[in-house]
Order: sequence, then structure tokens, then C-alpha cells
Amino acid sequence: MTGTIPPRALAALACPHCGEPLAEVENAGALGCPQGHRFDLARQGYVSLLGPRSRTDTGDSVDMVQARVDFLAAGGYAPIAGVLADLVSGALAWHLSGPGLILEIGSGTGHYLSAALDAVPGAVGIALDASKPAAKRAAADPRVCSVVADAWAPLPVRDASVDVVTSVFAPRVPAEIARVLAPGGSLIAVLPDPAHLAELRGPLGLLEVDEGKVDRLAAAVPGALVEVERVPVRFPLALDPAASSALVRMGPAARHLSPAEIAERVAALPDPVSATAAVTAIRFRRSG
Repeated sequence: MTGTIPPRALAALACPHCGEPLAEVENAGALGCPQGHRFDLARQGYVSLLGPRSRTDTGDSVDMVQARVDFLAAGGYAPIAGVLADLVSGALAWHLSGPGLILEIGSGTGHYLSAALDAVPGAVGIALDASKPAAKRAAADPRVCSVVADAWAPLPVRDASVDVVTSVFAPRVPAEIARVLAPGGSLIAVLPDPAHLAELRGPLGLLEVDEGKVDRLAAAVPGALVEVERVPVRFPLALDPAASSALVRMGPAARHLSPAEIAERVAALPDPVSATAAVTAIRFRRSG
């Protein structure tokens, strides 16, 4: 596995136990820190950097990951990926003369991170997710260092080492994001609005979206993160039964519904069924 992690990404990683920088251990297929902690590189290309307080029970299952691959590969959320890529490209162009490093928290399969990297030739990324099946998928992109880690715990990332942090429908700890962002770097988060998939919420048992999610994030970020812009994203969806099934199975509702219940609910829908995607992308810049 030696040489598989982009050097710019490797330089940003930190040991989850002591916070020291990590480096590849020669001929060992592992990363190590000066204190002697070691972390094996999986043959699929990802590395697990779980700390003493880390949890992975919230990570996506194999079926959830496959459903996400199927839905996103069909272009279901392509407008979201496009807006995110544009915001990342703009943020990096303002902040740097070079391509930079992007960290996606709760990266899942790495779909959105790869779209952002496509928009910034030469950039590299760190995909961070609690799910090993998702990490395996993200590791397929050679521009990405795929890391299994808990988004709610201290991030295994060095202070002020990242140029852009992205979070799409994912958990995040604003104080940790402020810590890892370099001065002038940006946090770009995508959050669902109350109208998101409202037509399907009852029929498919999807979770409710709280009012004011974006405003609450803006209120929760440390003072070092200054809001720059908000971009609403709205577009129609026409979903066949396969897409409807994948939409349910890839999200948190899959933890509360059995496969039989999902199949029954999907079978009761029109073919295709219409819905509205409604999200807001918000960007903050790190001062100092």
C-alpha cells in the first residue's frame, strides 16, 4: 500500500490517540506516529483512524452504501453535486494559488468529494466516514485518502491543515471544523430544507426535516467561521420504483423499516412518482 495516499492528504492526518503526525511505515502497509501507534492500510485502500471515544455503529451498512451508489450514479442528486463543486472551486480559487486539500466529513461513498475534485484539477481529498463499506467505495478514487473515523469525535486531522471542509447531509462538529481549517479556508455544508422530499415523507416513512436547520448551524459555528453565502437548490425528481427504493434504503429511514416494509411502501407509489429536492448550501470562511 506504500505510496497510495496522496502526500498532501497524508501530511494532514493526525494520530487519533496522541495527535502526532502520521507517516507511512516503510514496507509495513501501515501508517504510524512518533509515539509508536500504528494503523494498518486495508487492501481496499482505506485506513481506520478510530480514537478511544469513536463510534461506528451509526455508519451505513453494505445495503445502504449500495443503494446510495445506485441512486447517485443515476444522477438523482446531480444538481447538488454541481452546486457543491462550484462552491468548492470558488472557495479554493479565492484562498489559494494552488489546488488545495478538501476534507469531506460524513463522505459516504465519496460521490460529492469526487465531483468537487473534478472541478479543481490537481486537488486531493480526505474522505472521512464511520462506515467501512462506504470507505471502501471512497478509496477507489486515487485522489482520495479514505479514512474510517467518527465525525462526532475529535477528527484525526492536524490543526489548520485543510483548505475546504464539506459536509453533505452529514453530522459535523463546528468547533472541530474550525480547528482543522487553515486561515482563509471554507466550510461548505449542504442541509435539507423542510420541503425536501415532502411528497414522499409520509408514503415512504422518511424522517421529518426540522425547521431552521441552516440557521441553527450558522448560530452554532465558532466566531472564527464567518458566513459568506447561502445557495438554495431546488429541482424536481421523477422516481421509478428502483430509485424510490434506493432513496429509502440509503437514508436513516432504512434503520427503522424492514426490507419487506420498504418494498410494500414503494409498490404503493405511482410509477414514476414526483417529488421535490430542496436543500441549502451554506459557506463559511475561516478568519485569522
